[in-house]
Amino acid sequence: LVVDGTRANVLNNQVVVISLKDSGTKVTGLENLKDAKSIALAGGSVPVGKYTRQALVNLGTLKTDGEVDAITTAQVSQALGGVEISEEDNVSKVLTAVAEGSNEVGVVYATDAASMTDKVEVIAEAPSDALKTPVIYPVGLVKNSDATDEEKKDAKEFVDYLQTDDAKAVFTKYGFSVE
Repeated sequence: LVVDGTRANVLNNQVVVISLKDSGTKVTGLENLKDAKSIALAGGSVPVGKYTRQALVNLGTLKTDGEVDAITTAQVSQALGGVEISEEDNVSKVLTAVAEGSNEVGVVYATDAASMTDKVEVIAEAPSDALKTPVIYPVGLVKNSDATDEEKKDAKEFVDYLQTDDAKAVFTKYGFSVE
């Protein structure tokens, strides 16, 4: 489906552990999440929830015989010594749960944390070797026989623009790292 030669990795994001600003939490990263009183986590079907579970498996905190998205929140809680976990539907709800003080810590993307620096702080990034795959956002042109020549030209210009220094500066401003 992708036009040959047009796919490029443009952005990277990080999985981070956050807390309410100046919370004084004992949690210093994924390695000691068990020290939290309560944790907001995305469910296993949500990308950040999958990344979190994969990191916990790779760190030896969780065990699995199958796909990480099948690891339930109850299993995560049990692996962390019974800590209270609020399972959220998406990363925004995890961020809100921590920003409102409903949970002591949460796991979100760096870009989400950057959107609320007045309320939350990043405690730690997930160790890169703990993630099975990095959080990468690629771009590329897709084959579309219904597109007009003008639409194809516009799409190519947009894909090219996303790789410029101007676009990269905007992405960096919002917490992404760029390729």
